Amino acid sequence: MAIEIQARKREAQGTGASRRLRRTGKVPGILYGGDKGAVNIELDHKELFFNLKNERFHASILTLDVAGEKQQVLLRAVNMHPYKLQVQHVDFQRVLKDKKIHMKVPLHFVNAEKSPGVKEQAGVVNHVLNELDVVCLPDDLPEFVEVDLSNLTVGHSMHVRDVTLPKGVELTLSKDENPVIATVVIPALVTEEEETAAAAVAPADVPTTEQAATPKEGEGAPAEGAKAEKGGEKPAAEKKEKK
Repeated sequence: MAIEIQARKREAQGTGASRRLRRTGKVPGILYGGDKGAVNIELDHKELFFNLKNERFHASILTLDVAGEKQQVLLRAVNMHPYKLQVQHVDFQRVLKDKKIHMKVPLHFVNAEKSPGVKEQAGVVNHVLNELDVVCLPDDLPEFVEVDLSNLTVGHSMHVRDVTLPKGVELTLSKDENPVIATVVIPALVTEEEETAAAAVAPADVPTTEQAATPKEGEGAPAEGAKAEKGGEKPAAEKKEKK
């Protein structure tokens, strides 16, 4: 079922007019493409912002009602405020039933927990891509493409051409392209090896140059006169006095 949104034709144009429109809770936009000219429109910000949270809104054929005239469109661009949760501008493109469209379709990964790499080898799935570029007629556009990971093992990857696409949907890849979609890896393997090596030689156990040159207490050469104090041979000057 198509998502339907309401819009009105926008008469005032320019930066100042768009700013005033946003202050009233509206979003300026444009509708173009198909066999008709471009039309400036305005939409309710609250309704639009709510729909933008829905994955289907970004990758489905939408029904745009402009002053009672319903048209099949695609969401093509959304401009957000740099730091506010506010939509600044939105673009919609009309679609024709007999003309192919180019879209980014989200990927839905399934059966990862059943894969040998996760279930038997304690690996984790690393998602390299989250969407695919496809070309198809509007009626063949899928809401998402399912990716089955049930046969994936550690050290092996799933590529774009391994995915089964719905009927009528084609990839937008060159002949030799086949990028990785997902892979299974052992988590933190390198980190654990580095930590083990660091623990084997603690920094406190490695003396600095100054520490190495200074003997510990009780070690090294005895102090001057130590033999005399311990009953050793007396100095020559002391022997003369006694004579």
